[in-house]
Parts: sequence; structure tokens; C-alpha cells
Amino acid sequence: MIDGSLPRLEFWCDLQCPDCRTALDDVRALRAQYGDALPVELRHFPLEKHKHAYAAAEAAEEAFAQGLGWPFVEALLARVEELDARGQQLLLEVAREVGVDAEEVDTALIDGRHMLTVDSDQAEGKAIGVKGTPTYVIGGRRLDGGQSQDGLRERIVEIVEAAKSS
Repeated sequence: MIDGSLPRLEFWCDLQCPDCRTALDDVRALRAQYGDALPVELRHFPLEKHKHAYAAAEAAEEAFAQGLGWPFVEALLARVEELDARGQQLLLEVAREVGVDAEEVDTALIDGRHMLTVDSDQAEGKAIGVKGTPTYVIGGRRLDGGQSQDGLRERIVEIVEAAKSS
């Protein structure tokens, strides 16, 4: 198997969603199982009911631009309840904690440099039928985890294993 030849796993996420924090355990397990052979891409789908989700998505994009996107995402999802109360202050604090230039995150939130990426993800998500988070897309299949995440990791493994043997 050639590295990167597995289908890409898109993790559609709202960074203020407690279910996405739980889904992160599945993403970690899949990364541990397949390593770099399974490309995992974070896709943004901030929900209107979460007032800081859009800013969190922008901050995450800045963290990715600085090479620390996944550490930022994981640290932020670990504190999802705190985001509701503290908003941008928490985004900058988490950035500092994982080594992201927090001043640059603050500037990115002001100048909107990552809005197009977040808006594009959101529009694409709606176009392919993403209605809530977490949602996975792999091998052309959409797996919705908003109602229940039971069995989703197993279904992803089945799709990956089928791709490996084809």
C-alpha cells in the first residue's frame, strides 16, 4: 500500500460542538491505525446555534497556516464548554498554549483572511447534505454522527479496508 493511497477522510466539524469533541477520539484512533496513509482533513461546518463556532473555525485556519492546526483543534475541542462563556479570549489563550502566534490569530479574526475558507466549507457541506456535526465523508459516502456516533468508526474502517483491497 502506497502512503496516501487510501481515500481521504473529511471530518466536518463545529469547534463548539460537544459531539465533535467525542468524535475526535475516533479520528485519533483512525490516525493511530492508519498513520499518514489515511489523509484526514478538517472541514468547517459552524452551526448557527454556537455563537463562537465561526470565529473558532477562522482561528483554526490560522493555526493550520502556522503548522499547528490539529494541536489547536484538539486543545479547543477539549474546552468546548468554556468557549461558549469566553469566546475570542479562549481562542487566543488556546493558541498561545499550543504555540500558535496568538497576535496573528487575533489579526486574522479582525481582517477576515480565513472567512472565504470557512464560507466555502460551509457552502460545500450544505451542497453535499451535511446537516449537523460531526459528519464524515470518505470514499464518496457521508456518515452522519450528529444523532449517534455508534458504529461510525467501524464503518469508516470497513470503507478504508475495502479501498486497500481494491
